[in-house]
Amino acid sequence: DTGSIPVDLALHIDGFAALVAVLVAVVASCVQIYSTGYLRDDPRYPSYAALVSLFTAAMLLVVYSDDLIVLLVGWEIMGICSYFLVGHYWETAAARSASLKAFLVTKLGDVPFLIGIFALAGDTGTFRISEIHTRLTSETAGVPLDHPTLIALLLLAGVAGKSAQFPLHTWLPDAMAGPTPVSALIHAATMVAAGVFVVARLLPVFASSAAALAVLAVMAAVTMVGSALAALAQDDIKRVLAYSTVGQLGYMTGALAVDDRGAAVFHLITHGAFKALLFLGAGVVIHAAGSNSLAAMSRMSGLAGRIPDAFWTMTVALLALAAIPPFAGFFSKEAVLGAAEHAATGHTSGVPAGVGWTVLLAGLLTALLTAGYAARLWLLAFRGRGEPAPDHGKQPVAMNAVLWALFIPTAALGLAYGRLPDWFDGESLTPTLTTSVLGTGAALIGALVMYAAWRHSAARAARVPLGAVAAHPEAAD
Repeated sequence: DTGSIPVDLALHIDGFAALVAVLVAVVASCVQIYSTGYLRDDPRYPSYAALVSLFTAAMLLVVYSDDLIVLLVGWEIMGICSYFLVGHYWETAAARSASLKAFLVTKLGDVPFLIGIFALAGDTGTFRISEIHTRLTSETAGVPLDHPTLIALLLLAGVAGKSAQFPLHTWLPDAMAGPTPVSALIHAATMVAAGVFVVARLLPVFASSAAALAVLAVMAAVTMVGSALAALAQDDIKRVLAYSTVGQLGYMTGALAVDDRGAAVFHLITHGAFKALLFLGAGVVIHAAGSNSLAAMSRMSGLAGRIPDAFWTMTVALLALAAIPPFAGFFSKEAVLGAAEHAATGHTSGVPAGVGWTVLLAGLLTALLTAGYAARLWLLAFRGRGEPAPDHGKQPVAMNAVLWALFIPTAALGLAYGRLPDWFDGESLTPTLTTSVLGTGAALIGALVMYAAWRHSAARAARVPLGAVAAHPEAAD
């Protein structure tokens, strides 16, 4: 008991929590199975497996918690686990630096987050999330917050740190120094998903302030566009995917900015499936190529033939990332764009039209850029020209089995858009014609421009005399 406001060990399980918990459990199980092959010779595997289990349990505590202090416990345990997992290869300076950076940057956001929790409890008289909902949304017993904008912005600072949103996004790309399965877990189902989940759970708090929604929309827009541009400039395949995660989280926060929890959660779930597949597939690609560098892979021929399981599953996952129909990412991204269009045209009560336009325009531009870097990754990794790719032998069965297991939701999960709203009393997630045409058109333009640029660079390379390459090998790079 904390005096006038008690702290209860309270859990709340509804359709919303159940959906996210299933995502966490499935991705964590896939990561554990994949790791038995990926880290089979690692002497620190037992401690690694234990930390992954604790990490997963902490995320589930956040998902199921009905008390803000209990939620905070799971929130902080995840931060500690990420420190040790990102720094798994602590012998390297990059891993040590990345783990410390991840810990400090997220803690920078956690300080105002903690203050926001106490301020929210002070205004509502309770730490119970369900009671906060009732007090803010009930037509008969509803009580407005005294300081809605301040509380929302304090909570948003913690969310920006955990979910790697601008300007606290810098830790996530550097966290790629950890093992690849850890990257899959952090990006797809834990840690970064926690911030989006908390905003979705406390959305009435943010919806109480139009100013907070505007800040959330601007943060989402800058994060989406900036991370997509950064992804286009990366050579490390894992850093491309890391910036991709930052951008996709921007879509989720954008959906929340226009007061559509359903679209945000839908994209959270589909993104968890295809992003876990992309990271675990990238682990196979890196092992086969002997390098993280896309430039190095582009100088290898036959890499796709060496790893057919990773090639086919990652191809579909990249199509889902680029929001190409009929894959999962198309339906969830269109749900976000549709919600933004709804708000932009003045059909969402309490959301300024400018917020809707900000999210919609940034989302369409990001769709173009996302398809561009997805096409670039695929072309450089799997359509290289040069010496034959090295033969490192077959991948463990467990690793390939996990890729195909994640392939199923990546390909088909989007088709569940009609049933998902029943799980959390949300609005329809059916794609609208306008945003579907605009979003898919933008994606196709981005992919085609990148393909044309790739063909042009390949043609230029073919015209370089062999003697010039021998005399100036750095020019070929």
